[in-house]
Amino acid sequence: FFSSRRRHTRLQGDWSSDVCSSDLTTIMQVGFIGLGTMGASFASNLQSKGGHQIIVHDISQQAAKMHLDAGATWAETPKALGAQCDVVLTSLPGPPEVRTVATDEHTGLLAGMKPGSVFFDLSTNSPTVVREIHAKFAEKGVHMLDAPVSGGPKGAKSGRCAIWVGGDKDVFEANRGPLDTMGDAVRYIGPIGAGSIAKLVHNSAGYAIQCAIGEIFSAGVKAGVDPLSLFEAIRMGARGRTRTFDSLADHYLINDYDPPDFALKLAHKDVSLAAEMARDAGVPARIIELTRAEMTEALNRDWGHRDSRSFMLLQQERAGILIDVDKEKVEAALKAD
Repeated sequence: FFSSRRRHTRLQGDWSSDVCSSDLTTIMQVGFIGLGTMGASFASNLQSKGGHQIIVHDISQQAAKMHLDAGATWAETPKALGAQCDVVLTSLPGPPEVRTVATDEHTGLLAGMKPGSVFFDLSTNSPTVVREIHAKFAEKGVHMLDAPVSGGPKGAKSGRCAIWVGGDKDVFEANRGPLDTMGDAVRYIGPIGAGSIAKLVHNSAGYAIQCAIGEIFSAGVKAGVDPLSLFEAIRMGARGRTRTFDSLADHYLINDYDPPDFALKLAHKDVSLAAEMARDAGVPARIIELTRAEMTEALNRDWGHRDSRSFMLLQQERAGILIDVDKEKVEAALKAD
């Protein structure tokens, strides 16, 4: 496979590595498809920060104007783009668009990409679809990896975003250069589909948290607290001062709920009081009530003396798994940031 960390030189139509000559041109040809809100910034960073020669394609050629003005080359189809590139990146709305761009038998990337070339899909995609596409590309000797991005439009523009990669680790390491140009937290997650799984867990958890906050925040406002004052209060509380997912390291990941930092019976009391407050204010609180029900089930297991997060074991039981990570490895992951 081609490496973004090595020098590749085109000589009489063939590729040879690490050839040094003033008469030869060092090339790293990168293709980019999907120049929407996120993709446009990614492609611009590849040009301005990475200094990559890029070939671009989008459903609308007008979307590529600023990239073409900056020296990019236009490709009429994904197939035409793939035929010219060592590494191809796509940033598309979802699974249907990725499948079409990647595998359409007449115009898709697979019809054009050379064996040994690499395809990173930056889209938020289905792990099932990613694995299907990966298998089809593997039949032709083309490497496909899923590499979804978290950071939003601002992160895409600034380069402050996470990119989670699933696929062959050696291929990732050898061709990660364009990804490092686009994001400041590029990380290999695991086999094909792992990046997409991480992205879906992250996004859905975030929206669920927003849903819960929206629910109980509305109850707090209706119960009599000014919205700004309530915001200022909760953002300085223990949860507000902690990175959203860091608390998983305390008890959940290491499967150690004894002794507790805060007992489940006390947490159950707090959630019950919040549910009662919402009821008294005439505000439905479905998520808070569901949380109380989960905690009540854990209390009925005689877990009231255990850490407040012990009720999360119930879902592991339903899923048929047990999460039990070595404490030193968890601590190392926290220090890695």
